[in-house]
Formats: sequence, structure tokens, C-alpha cells
Amino acid sequence: MNILVAGGAGYIGSHTCVSLIQAGHTVIVADNLINSSAKTVERVKKITGREVEFCRIDVTDEASVDRVFSGQPIDGVIHFAGFKAVGESVEKPLKYYYNNIVSTMVLARACVKHGVGRFVFSSSATVYGENEVPFVESMKLRPATNPYAQTKVMSEQILSDLAKANPGLSVSLLRYFNPIGAHESGLIGDAPAGIPNNLMPYITQVAKGKLDVLRVFGSDYRTVDGTGVRDYIHVCDLAEGHVFALEKLKPGVHIYNLGTGRGVSVLELIGAFEEANGIKVPYEITARRPGDIDECYADASKAFRELGWSAKRSLTDMCRDAWRFEKNYEG
Repeated sequence: MNILVAGGAGYIGSHTCVSLIQAGHTVIVADNLINSSAKTVERVKKITGREVEFCRIDVTDEASVDRVFSGQPIDGVIHFAGFKAVGESVEKPLKYYYNNIVSTMVLARACVKHGVGRFVFSSSATVYGENEVPFVESMKLRPATNPYAQTKVMSEQILSDLAKANPGLSVSLLRYFNPIGAHESGLIGDAPAGIPNNLMPYITQVAKGKLDVLRVFGSDYRTVDGTGVRDYIHVCDLAEGHVFALEKLKPGVHIYNLGTGRGVSVLELIGAFEEANGIKVPYEITARRPGDIDECYADASKAFRELGWSAKRSLTDMCRDAWRFEKNYEG
């Protein structure tokens, strides 16, 4: 299939491009490069040995998106093109509501207009909010903790309503947890600009000496050691989950958690990184970030039952691969 990957130059998007190509699909990347680099697309080509069409566009721009859809046959869309920092969404809600929701509407409208029948949406475990863990797909959503989560719930609703009104459109909503790690080649990985919002690139940048100390946000959560607990999943496992969802997509709307089903605290992840790589990571405890919750991990059994997908890589693999990428990365 010819697959348009919106946000395909980003962290999860680029790894998904690799998995798609390795599964025999053709990839068209659409990305505005606000939080990514064109060099990543070149590295995807190097890993796969295949050409990748790259369209530098903002997918909130309907005219630009329409030109891409008109320029070649497209069989499916995977939508990653959203802002993703929980804390920033609390500080800049309008930025998040506009980009994340408008991009979904523009891409969805293009699919209907051009007869594209497959849409895979990058959602988030944040839609569950303050719920009992592990999170299951049938839970009532409670996204009030932050605007980022609200944008994911709204986008899910838009796509669900659209699929009901247009039987030719099949939708998969993938709620995933905390991707970390990098491709085993060390060529692509998580490389945020500035101080990272996510934990693993923060750890690796401190380990490399780019940052002095890791700030751990909060030590008074109701968890095993007081630090937040999350379901960390290797980004390559997550990428493969998107391919499974795309290839096995049936008519209607289908929701899947993509996670490991295991919760790991911030301090446990730091310890695992230190043990896997033989390097110390200095850290300091600071105040909580707005919008964060105590625990967040998945029940991923539905994805295994219906898609045949499960996470295969270990926490040690995640830590080693993330560090390999950071050591190699030069921008």
C-alpha cells in the first residue's frame, strides 16, 4: 500500500516509516519539521535502502494536503502530526487545540474526498486520565487533567463520527503509552530540540553531558517510590503495532492500547538505564508538573487477541538502544 505518514520525520513517525517499508509498503512523509529534521528522512532511507517521498507541509493547511492527495494514489493515512507535551499543553492550550484537532479534521476530510479507506490515529493513554490501572479500552475516558489529552479525545470522536457517516472509511485509534528506545542502527531516535519534555531523552542527554542534571518532577505520588509510574514501550515495538493495525484494519472503528502492561517508576527507569549502560545519571527531585498523574499502564491484551501484536523488547533493550542513539547523534 501507499501510506501517507503525517509527522513521519518525528520520533515515532520515522520508526513507523521503517517498519512500513520493511513490511513492503511505500511511504510518503508529510511533515513541517517544527519538531523534527529532514535528516531523519534521509536516515530512514539509509536504514531501509528505499526511497521515501518527503513533502514539507503543515497538515493543518488544507490546500497543501489536498495537493499531496491529488499527486499520487494513497491507500491509507497514519496521523502522528500533533504536539505532545502535557505540561506545555497546560501553558499553551490554544496551540494544542488548534494544531492537534485541525490537523485531524484536514487529513480526515482529504481521506473522504479522495476515497482513502484506512486511517490510523496516534492517540494517547492520557485520554484515560485518573482511572484504575491497568487501563482498558472500554473505560470511560477522563481527559480533564490536561488539554493535550482533550485534543486526543476530541480527535478520536471526530474520526469515530466520520467513520460512522462514511462506511468506506475504516479507523484504528491507537492509544499508546511511553515510547522510548531507538532503532538498533543508532541512526534514528528521540532527538527533541531544547530541554526534553520526555524522560528518556532527558536521561540520555544528562548521561552524555549535554545537560547537567536530570530533574525528577515530584516524589509524592501514590506509587512504589513516590515517582510517577508509566508503561514504557520500545519505539520499534510501537512502530510495528501501527503496521499490524493498518494491515488488519476492518470496516468501522477499532481502539487498541499499545503498551507492555507493566508499570515502571521514574527512579526505576533511571536505575535500569544506569545498569544497562554502566553510567551514572545525576538527578534532583523538583516540584510536580501540571497535568501529571500517579500511574499509567496498559492492558494490551485486546491488541494481541485481534491484531496478533505484543511488545517484544525488554526495558534493558530500550535503555541500551536509547543510549546508542544518543552517543551517535550529532544533529
